[in-house]
Amino acid sequence: MKKSNDKKNQPSLFTRLYDKAMALYEYCTVGVWKSSKHTIGTTIIKTVSLSVRSFLDRDLQNKSTSLTYNTVLAIVPAMALVFAICRGFGFQNLLAETLRQYIPGQEKAVDTALSFVDSYLNQASQGIFVGIGLVMLLWTLISLLSNIEEAFNNIWDIKRDRTFFQKVTDYISLCLIVPILLICSSGLSIFMSTTLQEKLNLPFLTPLINIALEFSPLVMVWLAFSLSYLLIPNTKVEFKCAAISGAICAIMFQILQLLFVNGQIYVAKYNAIYGSFSFLPLLLIWLQLSWLILLFGCVLTYSLQNVFAFNYLGSVSDISRSYMRQITIAVTAIIIQRFNKGLPPMSRNEISTAYGIPVRLVGYICERLKRAGLVNFVLLKGDILGMSPAIDTEKYTIGYVFRSLDNKGDSNFIPDFNELYASMVKATSSAIELFYDAGDDVKLASLPLPTPEQINNVREGRNANTAAS
Repeated sequence: MKKSNDKKNQPSLFTRLYDKAMALYEYCTVGVWKSSKHTIGTTIIKTVSLSVRSFLDRDLQNKSTSLTYNTVLAIVPAMALVFAICRGFGFQNLLAETLRQYIPGQEKAVDTALSFVDSYLNQASQGIFVGIGLVMLLWTLISLLSNIEEAFNNIWDIKRDRTFFQKVTDYISLCLIVPILLICSSGLSIFMSTTLQEKLNLPFLTPLINIALEFSPLVMVWLAFSLSYLLIPNTKVEFKCAAISGAICAIMFQILQLLFVNGQIYVAKYNAIYGSFSFLPLLLIWLQLSWLILLFGCVLTYSLQNVFAFNYLGSVSDISRSYMRQITIAVTAIIIQRFNKGLPPMSRNEISTAYGIPVRLVGYICERLKRAGLVNFVLLKGDILGMSPAIDTEKYTIGYVFRSLDNKGDSNFIPDFNELYASMVKATSSAIELFYDAGDDVKLASLPLPTPEQINNVREGRNANTAAS
């Protein structure tokens, strides 16, 4: 009887599976970040968790929608630029035929798009329109690339954009290089498929050439994704992280390509009802999914490079003001004391890794310190930005730092506010000044800070205790 009662009191199989699933979810989203181990399993879980959280936090669905609109606006000028360069190499007919093969069953839509391109080129190269047309073409493409850079910088938590001159030079170079790469890849395919096989006449090379031709689109897409993640963000990106993300997204993009081509064949059956308009919805869906893949790859690159600098995934706005003040003083003291010791400035990633402060908080605090005139960004080796004091380090006290941060920004913009709330403003100002005055006696240069070695020893001891338990 006792055994039967024990069996009745045991949770059901569904309950046990549910509890295990919830425990696994809790570990993957919260528990794993309390561990500083660098094992493969922990790294993968942290990378996936950080990528999913960053993807959701940054509202990339709406960004992909915005980029889809920009693409539709820029598609004719972009095709006009590509065809203009192809005409110089004599490849315009090959490119048009490749485009028709790429979108089967939609020859009418392709021919209509090509007629738009011809009209655009004719208008842009005749009479008064030669200058205006070129300017509009470049402006449309630069606007699209600028929006892409803004999305990438937002993912990387980069607040600084390229200068206008850098944007113009970099984007125009990119617009000229990409068509040339397309032409070279098409020429390489023709050369491998015809010239080598006909002239060399080596049967054993045919399977190898066929395999190379099959994988060449995947390699080109991988290269395009990797270069995008490496060059577009206005920060230093590790090639290894960009290459891994590029490979994953290239495979996802090729799968999307197969679905898109097969979808064209399926949608072609409804052309009798909808005409060429049936192609448009599928094109828009393909564009948005393509942008989502590109943005996800950027998030994945960011996660791979910064996964060990993260132990806090929440929003900065959710941190208490008191705790944020403590972290701000810690980051500022690190910058000041390294300067006083004659040590080189550290980047936000280096501060995060060495002193155990989440990189997202370090970046947020350093941007605030920069706007308040408390630190300067200095260029380090590899185009990485380091943090250095902006004034005499003896002036940095807790009161001075908070006074500078709190007074930075718009104020006195409500008409008659100080007169209407004079008593409250006076009482508040007096209380805040007492807080500042009390902090003026504490200099950041003399605050005791843990060394990176001490922080590392604490981490190792915590990991040992976790493993033992």
